[in-house]
Order: sequence, then structure tokens, then C-alpha cells
Amino acid sequence: MPSAVPLRAPPEAVLAARRRFFSGASVGDDMLSAPILRSWTRCAARGLPADRSPRAEPLAQGELAARRERHEALRRQCRPELEALHASATLSDSIVILTDPGGLVLDTVGSIEFADRAAQVALRPGVNWSEADIGTNAIGTALVERRAVEVRGAEHYAEAHGILTCAAAPIHDPRGELVGLLDLSGPASVPHLHALGLVQLAADQVEHRLFDGAFPGHNLVRFHRDPSYLGTAREGILVFEDYRLVAANRPGLALLGLDWDALTTRRFGDLFEGALGRAGETRRVRALGGEVVMRLERSAPASAAFPAARTALHPAPSFGSQAALHPAPRAPAPTRATARAAPGDEASGPRFDPQSEKDLGRAVRLLEAGVPVLVQGETGAGKEVFSRQIHARSSRAERAFAAVNCAALPEGLIESELFGYEEGAFTGARRAGFKGLFREADGGVLFLDEIGDMPLSLQSRLLRVLQEREVTPLGGGRAVKVDFALVCATHRDLKALVDQGAFRADLYFRIAQYTVALPALRTLAGREAVILQIWRELAGANAAERLSAPCLATLVAYDWPGNFRQLAGSLKVLHALAEPGEVLDVDALPADIRASRPYAAPLADPPPAPGAAPSGGLDAVTRAAMDAALAASGGNVSQAARRLGIHRSTLHRHLGGPAARPKVR
Repeated sequence: MPSAVPLRAPPEAVLAARRRFFSGASVGDDMLSAPILRSWTRCAARGLPADRSPRAEPLAQGELAARRERHEALRRQCRPELEALHASATLSDSIVILTDPGGLVLDTVGSIEFADRAAQVALRPGVNWSEADIGTNAIGTALVERRAVEVRGAEHYAEAHGILTCAAAPIHDPRGELVGLLDLSGPASVPHLHALGLVQLAADQVEHRLFDGAFPGHNLVRFHRDPSYLGTAREGILVFEDYRLVAANRPGLALLGLDWDALTTRRFGDLFEGALGRAGETRRVRALGGEVVMRLERSAPASAAFPAARTALHPAPSFGSQAALHPAPRAPAPTRATARAAPGDEASGPRFDPQSEKDLGRAVRLLEAGVPVLVQGETGAGKEVFSRQIHARSSRAERAFAAVNCAALPEGLIESELFGYEEGAFTGARRAGFKGLFREADGGVLFLDEIGDMPLSLQSRLLRVLQEREVTPLGGGRAVKVDFALVCATHRDLKALVDQGAFRADLYFRIAQYTVALPALRTLAGREAVILQIWRELAGANAAERLSAPCLATLVAYDWPGNFRQLAGSLKVLHALAEPGEVLDVDALPADIRASRPYAAPLADPPPAPGAAPSGGLDAVTRAAMDAALAASGGNVSQAARRLGIHRSTLHRHLGGPAARPKVR
């Protein structure tokens, strides 16, 4: 099956390739990657202009609302990944994009500053970024190639798009149909070393989730060569109706060397030895390409009371909310345990420090007494996870936890999301209307994340709801009584916003009756235990053995400006890109983490005697350590770099070797 293709041609080679291509000369494989050259050739055959911006007229608001409605299921399925990528996008001055299967941009979220610049080249909701319309770009080219693609700077066909660096990964449903695409776009002037891995991992997670409850009455086989991958997005999944293969995910087909053509044409006996086995049984079996570990699940048949979940994401069923990037209401949790974050989430598991645990206990008691709770902390510090734990430990745990991110909601949709609307309230409104998140939270907990970003115009309406405990939907209708407990969260200083006139003082005093300040990850003394806990959730019980001592020490030393969300995201990428059983060293880490604080492993030679330290300050000490490592390694630069826990190029640069000369990669 086609897989992600790294596109890493040096910028000067791309510019030379452009000159040759548009002059009619041939372009060598060493100048441009094959997917980009194929795309340029297709664009030229269509007669697309390269020297001016393509015409890209956005859909009217009503048409965009209707298109979003059509793909509502996709937008909801992608929501966890959009939120996870949101932090990466904000930190790297980028935006996350969700498109439909034709390349129409449905939603964007991330850096507001870059979003404004991207809009200047029509990279905004309502614009179709298909290759046929726009030329070579990650969105359109990935859809044509049906694989993850990265397009950097001048690799775009249109010169105007050279300001962008984009990485995109298509989303396939279990039957191989394209249903959408995720893209991470940023300025070409900023290196985005792991963008392709991040969006591919996000697409894998979405595709993995599409199997949940989607095949009643069928046999699901989950398998992998490495048992630690069972239950993750990298496991293979095959769905059999009787013994006939009817659905699969990409990892499953890749593990067996198959493509989507295998659906309906292959049977279980063509792929594995023996019978399907017993449900819930985990066993080793012979398969195409070698032995694998297999687990069988038998889905209960659909009934009139519990109809089958729909896997087709086009056309989408009606779910109630118009905003996919916006956090959507959760279904009521059947047990308290359901409010715990999933493995690998930004702060999954009981990872609170002792003071935060005390604050959590107090917050639960105050919530029970009807007192609102405000959770403050840096981006990625675990505010939503903390708030979910408040809900999970309260008497409202079996009712809804309705969450909305005020920063991710387009301003024009916040009112309809919170207050709901009647049929025909506005163009694109659902025929049956929508009751809104306040009413979704009735009996449970309403969580308003990043409330500091709520527009002033809505703060007065929110205050009125909190005072009167009733909601009037848009478009008229009678007021409806609501009963919910309120938890708010923000990374902003609300007191300062009140002083600036950007936040209502009366609303502040209403929601901030009890405030919890979550600590940043860099301030926690037990960071190593935290890192290993998340890593074990991702990579299995023996996960610690797969991180070298220098690699773990570098992770511990890093200051994690994105906190738990950044940590979990980085470990997900590390796990996703690692080979089964591979021991990961420092050079496997992202460049910003690797370069933040090099870890010096113990050298084989004894330390110098007191008073023998080299003179000349830190540079001299660093050079002496490197010389000692080289001597202990017999002059082998790679081995010396491993001893020091740094990359080989870093050692070359400090020693003034070949890598010291600048290279464009």
C-alpha cells in the first residue's frame, strides 16, 4: 500500500528544478521527489498558471454550513485529533485543517496570526484546495496520491503558495473510501520537522476509531507482529463476515502486503492458518509474511433497540452541533471510570501532584454545594483532565460532561452552540433545531474551556443564564430551565482582563468563587516518573527498556513549554515512528528537544583530578569532554557522539569538522 513519502529535497535543488521544469527541460530524481514531480506534470497538463495565484472563491456562508452539516460525522470523529494538534499548531505558528474528501476546507484551528496570513492565499474555510483547482499542495496532492504528503515552500506549483509548508494525511474509512483529510500548515520559513508524522498519526487514530461499534454481527481480528501494539492505532484490524474479508485498516493490509482490492476477494484461510478461534482469545498464528499475535472480537448483532453504528461518513447522520473543531457534548458516562483520559492523552492517569490532589478533593465538595470552579494553568497543563476528574468523582458522574472550547469556536457560532436554536433560526440551521450545550449539560457538568477568550457580547448572556438557570434558544421559543454544575478553565489572567475591560467583572466573580492553579510540567519534581508512565501507556509494560538513558535524561531535562499535551504528543510521534523492539536514542527525538539540553553520558575514562579542569570556561570544558569521548572511542565520531548523548553532526560542528559548514537540508 502507498505510505508516507518524505519530501526533503534542499531548497536550492527545488528552485533549480522549477527553472528546468518550466523551461521544458528534464528534472532529475535528485532534484525533486517523485510525488511532487508527478503533481507538477499533472498541473502543467491541466494548463494551471504557476506565476499567479489560482482563483479560489470561497463558498457562501450558507453553502459552507450545508457542507459542514453533510460531514458532521467526520468532524466529530476528528475532534480529539484536532484538539491534540491544536497545541502543536499554536506552538509552531501553524494551523490545523480538516477538509472533506474533495479538498474543501471545512475547519481551521491554531495560530491566529498565521491563519490571517494563510487567508491571504485563500487557505481558509470554504475554499477548495484540490490539486486540479489550486495546483500542487499537500491537501490536493495527498488526495490524488492517496498517501500522506508534505509540500514545502517552492515545491508548491503556484509561486504565491511558496510561503507555506504543509503536511497532509488522507482519512480512509474501513472499506477504503476517502472520507476526509487532516493538514498541518505553517510558514515555509520555520522548520516543521515532525509535521508529517503528526498528521499521519492523527489520521491513523481517526481511522482506528471508525471501527468502534461499526460492524455488528461481524468478526474483528486485531493483530500485529509485536503484541505491545495491540489496542493501538498501529495494530492491524480485519473485519470478516463469516470468513470473508469485508473491511480493514491500512496497517492491517500493510502487515499482510495487501491493498484495498483484497476486500471481498480474500477469506480468512487465505491470510491465516487455522480457524478464527474463540472471542477474546489472544494467540500466535502463522500469517502472510510471518507469525503474528492475534486477538478475535465478535460484535453483538444489531437490534431494533440498539441500531448499528454507521461507518460511512458521507452523507453524515445528524448529531446536533454545527462546529466540529469546537468541543462537542459527550454522551453521559455510564460509570465514573469513563471520565478518565485515554492512554496517551495530554494528562491521562492519576498524574496530579499532592497539592493538586487536595485541590481536586476541595473542588468536588464545592461542586456538590453548587459553587462554580475555575481551573487555571498554562496551555497543555491538564485543565480539561482535571475538570473531568471533578466530574468523575462527583454525584453527577453518570450524567453528561458537556465541554466547549471558547477559543476554538467561530464567534458567529458560539451562541447557537451554547444556547441552541429553533428550526429555521438561520440559514443552514437543522430542520429539527438544536438544543445547545447548556441543555446537553442538564443534570451534569458544563465545562467552558478557555473562557477568557469568550467575546464580551456573549458574557452578559452567560451571566444571565448562570443567574436565572434557564436558556432561551435562538429564533424564539420559550425559556427552558437547566440544572448543571459549572467548571471553567483558562490559561489567561482573568483579573488582568477585568482590569483591561476585556472581561466582565461581575462574570469573573460569579465563576471564580474557587480557583485552582495547576502547576506547569517543568516545575514538577517527578518528571521522569510522569514521562515513563505515559510512555508505558503507549508502548507497553517493558517500554522503559526501549528508551536509552541519554534519551530519557534529555526528555526529563527539557522544559516542555506545551506541558503534558506537548509531552504526550512527542511520545506518540516517537512511538509511531519507532520500529518494533527498537531502543530509542537521543537522535530519535524532535530537534527542538534534542538541542535544548544535551545529556552527557559518563565517559569510560576517570574524571580529572581536582584542579586539573581545563581553563577557558564552558567552551573549553565542552571541548575537553568531546576530546575525551573521542579518545575513549578510538577516534570513532559516531561512537563518541553516542557516549555524549548528542547527534554526530553536533560533535562535528564543535570540532570544526565537515558538518561545521552550513548545509541546506
